[in-house]
Amino acid sequence: MRSPPDIYASAPLKRLRDDQTRALLPELQRCAGDHALMLSASADDLPPVLPLLGFWTRLWVSPDRYQGDLLAATDTPLPFADDAFQLVLIRHAQEVVPQVSLLLAEAVRVLEPGGTLALAGVHPISGWTPWLQWRARHAPPVMHMPLRLRQILRRAGLQIVRGWRVGGLLPHETALSGINIKACGGGYVLLARKQRLAVIPLRSRRASISHAANGRLSPSVRRSAIL
Repeated sequence: MRSPPDIYASAPLKRLRDDQTRALLPELQRCAGDHALMLSASADDLPPVLPLLGFWTRLWVSPDRYQGDLLAATDTPLPFADDAFQLVLIRHAQEVVPQVSLLLAEAVRVLEPGGTLALAGVHPISGWTPWLQWRARHAPPVMHMPLRLRQILRRAGLQIVRGWRVGGLLPHETALSGINIKACGGGYVLLARKQRLAVIPLRSRRASISHAANGRLSPSVRRSAIL
């Protein structure tokens, strides 16, 4: 087993989630559609209120299953159709599941072309690492370098829009403490977009038009058809 769920319900990680939401909100507010999906590491994690999105499906993750609006095993595909969601928000779920590549592959599969994927987590090179290892001594979460996650998403066909660090340097500090959060923040956020399928226009073929013997067009043929 990995980390128990109460770690992600702790006050420091709730503050970090709030910092991540504030950082992502200007971009997420542009997302529009009928359906959005949130995958989280905590049952008390609520999705942001986005005026242009209609309905959220919420799942929280343990090492072996998804819970929430439905139940599913983490080692099986998500029970959603391809291209079902206009937005997929992953908040610390990648630190809990046993196979991060499978999680991201499924997130990309259910994301609509042109849709947005937002990813938020704890940066492994920060003051949060020893704190998390101490709080979850028997089953610490697995933190991933954002660079590796970028590579996985690129290989899956997503375009990385932006990535940056947020939050306090240490768990008991906040982003308002004067720390350079872009360089030293304890959390990170990534924003990616699924590219739309290219539409290849069909080459138009010029229709052959037979002329009358006198060289004039037939009355049923429009002159614009041969211009």
